[in-house]
Amino acid sequence: MNLRKPAFSALFTCLLAAGFSGIASAASPNDPATLGKLRDAAMQSDWSYQRLEDMTDLVGPRLSGSAGDAAAVEQVAAAMRALGAKVTLQPVKVPHWVRGEEKGELVDYKGRPANITQRVVLTALGGSGATPASGLVAPIVRVRDFDELQARAAEVKGAIVLFDVVFDQGMADRGLAGNAYGQGSRYRSTGPARAAELGAVAALVRSVGGADYRLPHTGATNMKDGQRIPAAAVTAEDAMLIGRLLKRGPVKLKLTLTPQILPDADSFNVIADLPGSEKPEEVVIVSGHLDSWDLGTGAHDDATGVTASMGVLHTIKQLGLQPRRTIRMVAWANEENGLRGGNAYFQANKDKLEKQYAAIESDGGAGRTFGVQAGIRREAEKYFAPLQKALLPIGAGVLNRRDSASGADVHQLEAGGVPSFMPYVDTSAYFDYHHTPADTFDKVDPLNMKRHVAVLTALTWFLANTDDPIGRAPDQK
Repeated sequence: MNLRKPAFSALFTCLLAAGFSGIASAASPNDPATLGKLRDAAMQSDWSYQRLEDMTDLVGPRLSGSAGDAAAVEQVAAAMRALGAKVTLQPVKVPHWVRGEEKGELVDYKGRPANITQRVVLTALGGSGATPASGLVAPIVRVRDFDELQARAAEVKGAIVLFDVVFDQGMADRGLAGNAYGQGSRYRSTGPARAAELGAVAALVRSVGGADYRLPHTGATNMKDGQRIPAAAVTAEDAMLIGRLLKRGPVKLKLTLTPQILPDADSFNVIADLPGSEKPEEVVIVSGHLDSWDLGTGAHDDATGVTASMGVLHTIKQLGLQPRRTIRMVAWANEENGLRGGNAYFQANKDKLEKQYAAIESDGGAGRTFGVQAGIRREAEKYFAPLQKALLPIGAGVLNRRDSASGADVHQLEAGGVPSFMPYVDTSAYFDYHHTPADTFDKVDPLNMKRHVAVLTALTWFLANTDDPIGRAPDQK
C-alpha cells in the first residue's frame, strides 16, 4: 500500500494536468468570472450610447410609416450585420397616421378684453380625426372622470370635452409611475371615443405626464371610423387655465387639427441572431421598440431600449463568447400605435412557443437601473442568485419577482407561457419626457445607459446558458 499510494498520486496529478479535472469541475458559462467580465465590459463601453446618438440625432422621430421609421430599420440592421449577427427583416404592415396643423385658441370667456384671444398649447393624439381646414368653435365641457362625463351627457352634445385628470407625480416618485400613467392614459385611449358616443364634436385630454413645463404629451387614442372626432392633448398649464376660466363662466375654443390616416405602410421587425452552440433552436429575446412618436426623437421611448439590446450582442461578441441558446435581438415595429410588430412575431411563432425560452423587453427609458423584474414562479427565484451577485457591484442586484413582467410587444408570448423580463428602472422622471418634444438624446445619462446595458447583457447571457429549471411563466402550464 505504501508503495502504490505515491504512484496513484502521480497518476492523478497527470490526469489533472491533462485536463481530467475539467470533467468534474468545468466552469459553467454562468460562472462568476464570466458574468463579471460581461458586466465590466458593458460598464466600460460607450458603444450603445453612440448608437443611441446615431438613432436620435441622425434619424430623429420614427413614427410608423414615416421615412424616419424606414431609415431606423436600415440603421439598426446595418449595425447588427457589422457585428456579424444573422439579420432578418420580418415584414410588418403598420398604420400610417400623419400629423397636420394643430392649433387651439380660447376665443370667448367671461371677462375677455376686446380683441384678446389666448393660445392653448396642444398636440393631436394618434388616430385623431380632423376638423374642417378652417377649424371649429365650440364650448368646452370639463369633466374629471367617466362618471361625470355620463352625468353631463346633455351638455356634451355639440361641445368639446376636456378630460382634466391630474398625473399623480407623488405616485411616480414612490416607484408607482406605471400606475400613475395607467390612471391617466385610459382617458386618452378611450375618452375621445366615449365623448363621441355622446355627441361631442371634439375631445381634449390633459397631458399624461409629470413635467409642468407646458409640454404636450401625445399618444394613441382608440376610435373607429365613423366616430373619429378631433382629439388632442393639452398641457397641464392650459388645462388648469381652462378650469379657472370655467369658474367664471362659459368658455369657447377654436380648434384646428388636420391629421390624415393614410393606407397602411410597409415596415419591419429587425431581428438579429447570435446563434447558440448547443441549443440553437431555443431563443432568448432581448428587445425594444424601434418606432417613436413624432414630437421628439424618442430617446427614452424607446431608442434606449433598442440600442441597449443591440449592446448585448456587441458586448458578447467583443469578449469572443458564444451562448448555448440563441440570443435574439429584436427591434419591434409599431409599438406606439398598433403593436403590429409584436403580433407579427407571435403569429409566426405561436405553434412553437416552447422554443421561445425567455423574452426581455426594455421600454421604460434609461433611468437608474436597479436590477431585474422577472415574470417567473416563486420557486424559480433562487436560481437567479448568481445573476444578482454579479450585478451587486454596480448597484443593480435587485430581483423583483412578479406574475407578469412583459413589455407590450412580448405580452402575447408571456400569455403563451414564455417567461418574461424587463430591467428594473427608476421611472419617476420618465413621464416628464415620454411622448413629448423633450424626449431627446441629451436627457439620457451615459452612466445610466452603461448600467442598463450591463444588466441586460448579464440577464440575457444568464438565461441563454442556464441549466436551472426556471419553468414557464406564472399561471401557465
